[in-house]
Amino acid sequence: MKYTEIKDLYKYIFKSYDKPFLKEHIEKFMELDEYLPYSSTFFCVTNTQDLTFEYISKNFTTCLGLDVNDLKTMGMRYLWSRIHPEDIDAWLNALNRLMEFTLGEIPEEKRKDANYTWNFRLKNSDDVYVNIIQNTTPLVFDTDGKPIIGLAHYTVLDPHIKMEITASAKMLNANNEYETLFFDNFSQKLLNDGISNRERDIIRLLVLNQSSKEISKKLSISPHTVNTHRRNILKKLNISSTGELIGMLKMNQFLL
Repeated sequence: MKYTEIKDLYKYIFKSYDKPFLKEHIEKFMELDEYLPYSSTFFCVTNTQDLTFEYISKNFTTCLGLDVNDLKTMGMRYLWSRIHPEDIDAWLNALNRLMEFTLGEIPEEKRKDANYTWNFRLKNSDDVYVNIIQNTTPLVFDTDGKPIIGLAHYTVLDPHIKMEITASAKMLNANNEYETLFFDNFSQKLLNDGISNRERDIIRLLVLNQSSKEISKKLSISPHTVNTHRRNILKKLNISSTGELIGMLKMNQFLL
């Protein structure tokens, strides 16, 4: 796919007409960045209207070895030029489905509590395609309730890990815990479409070594219901035990 086509598709997904004011947001992130340690994660404030990055944290170059000035000057076009060509279609499909889901299924007043995750491969300064998991929280919305400014965290993972292109949307519940509202795998499916969002939340908590009783409290359901979901999950995935399921998913946590 040509990168001019990427721009057209991307701008269609995030099409908006407002011009948000960001000065106070940016000042806060600059203050925060001063105290963050160097790590395999960096963050940016993304502007989907101007296709720019309003702020780029100091870990960008540490993580990828790339010149931060290129990202500042060329914005999202520079990032797109380094995405693995085989991932572009799936990545754009994931963004489009997340936007459709947000506008169609999440009430406007709840969108500030939403959180989105997707992944792709990106070429670093050594010309190696590393895995990137992007987790974005909306900061500013346009008059139609479409998220246009976001705080994006990028986690860089080993290039040898085989990752499917997936996307998810989560929402804070009454207990201040994230619950899955949407999940899809835009490559081959390991956790297939037969797994419900509730079952996916239970799987995520099982991987964190939570007991049925602990899971029931977090999700406000009975331990009996949790155990029923656990049996159904094993049956759907044709797995003999919870231990086997946890072992499989700890090796593929991007599917959670």
